[in-house]
Amino acid sequence: MGAKLIKIASIYFVVGICLGMFMSISHKFDFASVHAHINLLGWVSLALSGFVYHVFPKSAESVLGKIHFWLHNIGLPIMMIGLFVLVSGIANTEPVIAVGGTLTSIGIVIFMINVLKNVSAAKDPSSSGR
Repeated sequence: MGAKLIKIASIYFVVGICLGMFMSISHKFDFASVHAHINLLGWVSLALSGFVYHVFPKSAESVLGKIHFWLHNIGLPIMMIGLFVLVSGIANTEPVIAVGGTLTSIGIVIFMINVLKNVSAAKDPSSSGR
């Protein structure tokens, strides 16, 4: 699970950078909000989640981990496409953005619950019995 998230995050990284380059070259910064969300929710958040799941495999193997993976990876593209379309001037896409944002947000809350439930410090065998 961790490796999958890191690989998906790297795709968002390239998409975010390409969108940033497009805005810079064209001097059209209308898509700055899309660029920021792709980089933060796609690249940064998914990469960090991937590292958490790699370091703490119990969290990756949990049902919560799988639910987080799918909600985040279904919701984020829906939200980004909706936001891109809205910023392009096509009105009435707020419901699409809301659906994607809600799925992503629920996924992130599930990630937090998963971390609180399944991530713990390693037990130090040298400290037992002291």
